[in-house]
Amino acid sequence: MKLAMINKRPAVINGQQFQFIKQAQDVQSLLTDLTTDFELEAAQPLTGHTLEAPIQASRQIFAVGFNYRDHLNELKTQAPKVPNIFTKFVSSITGPVPTVQIPSPKTDWETELVIVIGQGGRNIDKSVVTDHIAGYMVGQDLSDRQLQFANDQPQFSLAKSYENFSPVGPWLTTPDELTDLGDLTITTTLNGVEKQHSQLKQLIFDPADLVNYLSTITELYPGDLIFTGTPGGVGTGRDPQEFIQPGDHLVSEIEELGKLDIQFKA
Repeated sequence: MKLAMINKRPAVINGQQFQFIKQAQDVQSLLTDLTTDFELEAAQPLTGHTLEAPIQASRQIFAVGFNYRDHLNELKTQAPKVPNIFTKFVSSITGPVPTVQIPSPKTDWETELVIVIGQGGRNIDKSVVTDHIAGYMVGQDLSDRQLQFANDQPQFSLAKSYENFSPVGPWLTTPDELTDLGDLTITTTLNGVEKQHSQLKQLIFDPADLVNYLSTITELYPGDLIFTGTPGGVGTGRDPQEFIQPGDHLVSEIEELGKLDIQFKA
């Protein structure tokens, strides 16, 4: 099942059509019981409608640094012993087709798989993690490298939390829709040129690892998001470095999960 927000209402996506879910306020309110047969309105064509962020009011947004080996190598960083976690702020969340204002000349891209928590809890064992994941989305962890490295020691959260710096969507795909998550390809293109290309099986810490690890420290809540990290090919890791410019067009895509279509302005 693919769940989306359209015109501030939750909907089920079926190909190029959608159906609003009756008597539901938003996707987030549905996450703890996705086995329900929703009562749906008549099908409508998706064309002409703007998709919004499927999850808009997460209590917590976690992000994982250095979770692909090729990204470690390009930044000359040692592999982490445990997941390297920072947070993003909910005010940075936006939908899959935003226009983003660039805060500095060193704004960078990071396409990521995003885990959406359904049933929350603490100390979630790996054997039951799938019962706690409502679904997956495509995410873009935009990063202001100028702010991130303003001090001798980098700081992450604020540099990745400007307005519209966390596009997600285009919908939430439930796990039962996917045969093998690891086989899915993740890509980034900038102005039609591919910059990142990998498979989700290259994650150092996979979704089961991350949900288990985080839940041993902090309680997880329905609608919490986990940005799982980005593969190699970011702008700051290139020689010479590349960064996003006003007028650029960025596409973040994960096979079977959809894509984000992002424009930038000064």
